[in-house]
Amino acid sequence: MTAVSKILLVDDSAVVRGLLSSIFNDEPDLEVVATAANGSIGLQKIERFDPDLVVLDIEMPVMDGLTTLVELRARWPKLPVVMFSTLTEHGATATVDALAKGASDWATKPGQTTGLAKSRDHVRTELVAKVRALLSSRHPAANARPFAPKPSVRSTVATSRVDAVVLGCSTGGPVALETVLSAITPALEVPLFVVQHMPPRFTAALAERLNRKVDSTVVEATQGMIPEAGFCYIAPGDRHMHVDGRSSAAAKIRLSEEPPVNSCRPAVDVLFSSAAKVYGANILGVILTGMGSDGGLGSKELAGLDAPVIAQDEATCVVYGMPRAVAELGAATEVLPIQNIGPRILQITARSALGRLSATLGQKP
Repeated sequence: MTAVSKILLVDDSAVVRGLLSSIFNDEPDLEVVATAANGSIGLQKIERFDPDLVVLDIEMPVMDGLTTLVELRARWPKLPVVMFSTLTEHGATATVDALAKGASDWATKPGQTTGLAKSRDHVRTELVAKVRALLSSRHPAANARPFAPKPSVRSTVATSRVDAVVLGCSTGGPVALETVLSAITPALEVPLFVVQHMPPRFTAALAERLNRKVDSTVVEATQGMIPEAGFCYIAPGDRHMHVDGRSSAAAKIRLSEEPPVNSCRPAVDVLFSSAAKVYGANILGVILTGMGSDGGLGSKELAGLDAPVIAQDEATCVVYGMPRAVAELGAATEVLPIQNIGPRILQITARSALGRLSATLGQKP
């Protein structure tokens, strides 16, 4: 018998509540047990119905989503919450703020001009899949698949030189990324390239927030940027980020609208594979929390070059999907809790500074 997870919907639009209720109740493992038109009512219904997950709108009367989230997290710190927001600049900024305040994930609402059939497809792709991933991570035994108790780790690479860091993340990534970057102080002596699965506007809002919080200079990447030490380049939503060039000294960022990879654009595998062609073994790969397996094959490509790869451990992931894929492929040199990853990146890149200096001196006539 399929276990049924209980969902609470909090949204001021009766149309949205009806649409989501219909979609979730069509799924054999999901059930909407209650709805609420604002956050104040939503908090009351959490107490009454004890849901397994909450879908929370941002803009509502009486009590908005951000205020509700703060109160919810104080009372139910482990309850998964998915923000359901609009694809607007305000919606993007509010969603990034919500993630920083403890939201588990987000999904975007279908556009107002979108037809019913397309709206339903959009919700199933955007929201239902993310809800299932969060519920699976909360109750792993019910959704387990065979996996060794401890992920295999290849021999640690004692690299003498790292010219760039490439990092991928998805569900839970914004908070994990802030945790990592906050621990990198001072900023790295090499460029850092990041793919976080987010739509347009959201990646810009994320870059702006991180740039205010950390030592690194964080920017949303643009076409033709020349990578610089101390900068963190975030791939823009709906664009793949490639690193092109015949050498690290001639590296340049290229953005493309090539087809999605792993159903993602931007895709971590695209970044890792392109950067490997430029930096070779002199690169450090990092995979943080996220749904799916994007980054697995890219990390395996780095492993083939004998480059180091760090994967976040299961205990500190919101969703142990992407790091798990890396571990299962045997591509990781280290599996670490999120709080240790920033210091480790700093340690590896600082240790390789002498190697970079020697290489630079060797290129001079």
